[in-house]
Amino acid sequence: MSKMFFAATTTALTMSVASASFAGNLSEPIIAPSPAAMAAPVYSTGTDWTGFYVGGSLGYAEGSEDDSTVFEDDGATYGIHAGYDYDFGNFVLGAELELSGFDVSDGGNDIDSVSRAKLRAGYDAGAFLPYLTVGVASLDIGGGLDANDTGSFYGVGMDYMLNDRIRLGGEVLQHEFGNFDNTGLDFEATTASVRVAFQF
Repeated sequence: MSKMFFAATTTALTMSVASASFAGNLSEPIIAPSPAAMAAPVYSTGTDWTGFYVGGSLGYAEGSEDDSTVFEDDGATYGIHAGYDYDFGNFVLGAELELSGFDVSDGGNDIDSVSRAKLRAGYDAGAFLPYLTVGVASLDIGGGLDANDTGSFYGVGMDYMLNDRIRLGGEVLQHEFGNFDNTGLDFEATTASVRVAFQF
């Protein structure tokens, strides 16, 4: 009988401990997943360069003919430009029209003006936009030569977004005009300018 009493007591104690453990597990709070485990939102820090802009420029030009016997001189430039850029995220693509007057004269020949149709491709570096540009240029020479012809140009530039409306920038271009107006002369010109534009 003592064996039966001992077995019954042992069984009762075991069930009591198991019940207490089970009850304790039910009372433990449910812990939600940590917010740190969730992906943090990503915010863009780039500037949106999309939009139309118009502006002006001042600069310096150096022009010459291939053997420098007909023309070689330098002087000031001034101009106006208008264009449109589209910001794809990190990449910016745009087009621009520009007209520049020249104060460059060598004896009887003067570089009067250069007009340009540009394509621009740049990198959105926040408030800065470094870019490459290429396009078609029309050179007008007055004085004794009095001729006009079309050539090409290429160059580099940098724009800075001062605020959401004002752009500041700089640009260096190399122009090439082969067999200018069927004269057999090859002209080239290098320009460097500072620019300001209003974006809207």
